Amino acid sequence: MSKLAVCVFCASSLGTRPAYLAAASSLGKAIAASGRKLVYGGGMKGLMGATAHACVEAGGRVVGVIPYAMVASGGEGYGTIPGWDGGGMEVVIAKSMHERKQTMAARAEAGFIALPGGFGTFEEVLEMITWTQLGIHRKPVVLLNIFNFYSPLRQMIRDAVDSGFIPPENIALAVFVDCPEGIDPGDFDWGKAGLQALDDWKSVKGPRNFDWTLERKAETVGQKLEG
Repeated sequence: MSKLAVCVFCASSLGTRPAYLAAASSLGKAIAASGRKLVYGGGMKGLMGATAHACVEAGGRVVGVIPYAMVASGGEGYGTIPGWDGGGMEVVIAKSMHERKQTMAARAEAGFIALPGGFGTFEEVLEMITWTQLGIHRKPVVLLNIFNFYSPLRQMIRDAVDSGFIPPENIALAVFVDCPEGIDPGDFDWGKAGLQALDDWKSVKGPRNFDWTLERKAETVGQKLEG
């Protein structure tokens, strides 16, 4: 397995089922056991806090990236892990939500794993998939499909392929990990399965191969267009 850092996207709440918390703990422990670094959004409650704390407790390295506006207002909250104040975690302060995502993506050399979450998690997952499609990076996005949480997204992607909006080969940009039949989702080792899916991913070359190093040339073109 690769020792490169992994970014985890997930909720700052626990959700309604104990299996979500169990999966977050499983993922944090697995990242630590694999010798990788965990990069995440810096929250210390919900699934975010559970994943980070599990990694720290297992001897892993954790980097939390959080915008200054959240830091100034007390962060994204405490409470999931009683008594844990973020000890053992490196904190990186970002200027904005945009810089937060850019920093997390840059530090996550191995790719991304998503636990269940809300709007923020959805947005992060889809943006990272888009960045791979556009060639901004070549990194996998693995979604842990606990209780079929991400099945609607998988169907949406398939529908977009069938409707001609996503190239068929790009269906591989999102990797879904399902719980095997006959196993309770609360007992499944989501962390191990997620990391294995990350390592098994084969790079997909998107149809739009822009050269993202051409920022100055783009500015020049823009100036010419304006003139």
